[in-house]
Amino acid sequence: MTTPNHTFFMHLRTTTTWLALAPADRHAFVDSTIRPLLVRNPKVRLRYFDAEAFSADVSDVAMWETEDVLAYQSVVDQLRETLFWGHYFEVVSIVASIEQAFAAHYHVERI
Repeated sequence: MTTPNHTFFMHLRTTTTWLALAPADRHAFVDSTIRPLLVRNPKVRLRYFDAEAFSADVSDVAMWETEDVLAYQSVVDQLRETLFWGHYFEVVSIVASIEQAFAAHYHVERI
């Protein structure tokens, strides 16, 4: 049996502080803060989605994937100590899931 892949959908809303930054300053923040965090935590992968054109509730969705829940928790703890959390983005909700958990539960082939 393979180790389950845990996926966390972090629903985000940009703050006016983030929107006031020039695009170059936004990219500099990602390069100086987010990329190093990912390098320090190679067990956790991030995919990032823009949602503002499709949702009035959230502007972005960060999709975190890992086989190690404690590694994900460490990333969140580190993220909370940066300007990302609460200053540039409001974390609206986090939806945790396990990829294809039904297959393991029912002993059927994964789709």
